Amino acid sequence: MMERTSDGPEIFTPRQPDWVSPATRPADPAQANDYDSFAEAYSAETENSLLNAYLARPAILALAGDVAGRRILDAGCGSGPLSAALRDRGAVVTGVDAGAGMLALARRRLGDDADLHVADLRDPLPFADGTFDDVVASLVLHYLEDWGPTLAEMRRVLRPGGQLIASVSHPFVDHLCQSPPRPSYFATTSNTDEWTFGGRSFPMVFWRRPLQAMTGAFTAAGFRLAVISEPQVDPAAREVFPDDFDDVSTKLSFLCFVVEVPPSAAAGSDG
Repeated sequence: MMERTSDGPEIFTPRQPDWVSPATRPADPAQANDYDSFAEAYSAETENSLLNAYLARPAILALAGDVAGRRILDAGCGSGPLSAALRDRGAVVTGVDAGAGMLALARRRLGDDADLHVADLRDPLPFADGTFDDVVASLVLHYLEDWGPTLAEMRRVLRPGGQLIASVSHPFVDHLCQSPPRPSYFATTSNTDEWTFGGRSFPMVFWRRPLQAMTGAFTAAGFRLAVISEPQVDPAAREVFPDDFDDVSTKLSFLCFVVEVPPSAAAGSDG
């Protein structure tokens, strides 16, 4: 387990939420990343938070553009805030998440007729080939040691010409925030945080990999890289978070990708 430090170069280290801290002991794999254990508290904390409501979700929505009428899979939808925002913009949204408790919150938000499925993104997705126009994966892939099977499934369920819009923790930040001696930047390594809600701490394991490993995983799965972006916080956050806005707006937090499924050979010959 690699420990994280707060002593990295100041430009790279935005302030973490109060409920996030470096882990003091290795995580039990059976207990790590169990969102259902703190689903209600996590959903409440992130609903209108600076990093989620004014950075992560707006970044995905901006990259998605006009989604009216598009069939979108929200992979790792959690309690459904991004699904709700996409639906409000006219998308036909399907959500999947590994946590039944998180999906219960999503159903409460989206309604009993919402198309929601319990599914672990490490396993095959329960959808036919070419079901969706877009897949969104907001702050999801960095929980996975191996992106290969997950990206292959996402590509499978996308139609030709469809796109995956994904965000992850920025690999430069994750590398520099690790306590010396740091492992090689080019290695894929895990780090563990503790998230504390209601006086209880929960281990969260994340996988850091270099940028070239990320782009390589996308291309190996058959995607074409369209956009890499380093999103900035929504200016509207200044009024809501006047004490934290400057800290977050001037530092790296997340990295976003738009990757595309190539059009079919037949479509290409017609064009």
